Amino acid sequence: MTQTSQPPLRVLAAMSGGVDSAVAAARAAEAGHDVTGVHLALSANPQSFRTGARGCCTIEDSRDARRAADVIGIPFYVWDLAERFREDVVEDFIAEYEAGRTPNPCLRCNEKIKFAALLDKALALGFDAVCTGHYATVVLNEDGSRELHRASDMAKDQSYVLGVLDEKQLAHAMFPLGDTLTTKDEIRAEAQARGLAVAKKPDSHDICFIADGDTQGFLASRLGGKAEGDILDESGTKLGSHDGAFGFTIGQRKGLRIGHPAADGKPRYVLDISPVNNTVTVGPAEALDVTALTAIKPRWCGAAPVGPGTYTAQLRAHGGETEVTAELVDGTLNVTFTEAVRGVAPGQAVVLYDGTRVVGSATIATTVRRTAAAVGRSQGQD
Repeated sequence: MTQTSQPPLRVLAAMSGGVDSAVAAARAAEAGHDVTGVHLALSANPQSFRTGARGCCTIEDSRDARRAADVIGIPFYVWDLAERFREDVVEDFIAEYEAGRTPNPCLRCNEKIKFAALLDKALALGFDAVCTGHYATVVLNEDGSRELHRASDMAKDQSYVLGVLDEKQLAHAMFPLGDTLTTKDEIRAEAQARGLAVAKKPDSHDICFIADGDTQGFLASRLGGKAEGDILDESGTKLGSHDGAFGFTIGQRKGLRIGHPAADGKPRYVLDISPVNNTVTVGPAEALDVTALTAIKPRWCGAAPVGPGTYTAQLRAHGGETEVTAELVDGTLNVTFTEAVRGVAPGQAVVLYDGTRVVGSATIATTVRRTAAAVGRSQGQD
């Protein structure tokens, strides 16, 4: 049985000001739940965030959420979580890049803000659940346990960024959009039919707290002043220079500013980022082939798996699945790929699936590459 068969609950609907969260709140209210809308103010200076419709943290978004709540006919509040967001998401994002890792701020926001800070406050105020516009499904089993599953429509599935939720959090999570086979155009049509002005509002993109979408510029403004560093090939030969290792990510091809082509004429990619000596190592695409990884800080959507098992894994929010074997050993998740994959970077999340069920998520710490030359430089920085 799924979330849709729950008895009426007191529900706090997180309303970003976008169409998905507005329709989710409307569906929850229509299902008979006692719904209250809340918009999270995540910036102490909201106008510094994205303007227009590209983000989800602007003053305009707050107003759009309020108007949607008025149309739905539910109470609405704005909660200030700016300080918590700065500490747990923005500062974490900066620190991870400074350490040579590639973080996912949306995943961290779900873990630390929407289903920790927000959920804790909601429960303290007597609410039963937090409702969001994510595309995922919570299944309630006969024994009372809950599982997180992919959305019915794989094209919109967002279970990857929800893989950090544990069973206790899932017990208080509601995703009204997850178990419906509807296209985004149909969601917009539903919003239009409900009289929601956000029906035609564009989706948010990129990172909400980077005002102009320039991630490298944002990082440079926080981490600038670093000494110029070297861009090296796999043998350690200097090919060029950079203004800060934090401006690169594993697998990056563009913007390397090397100046002359490789001997074989093929493109080169970022293989390794070393904040310790401020160097970036580049090489051929095949040197990015990863055959195994270790991941730390695992979080399980239910009981932790026991012994080795076969799963599928997803390595990025919009990536596909790949078959793996995985085992938890002394708190570290060891993952081996059936076929090599590329572009895997420390700091990213690996999310394990058993069919459509989300088993759990962990943060990639180290990788093992196929080519001998790359092994030993594929380790994440502490």
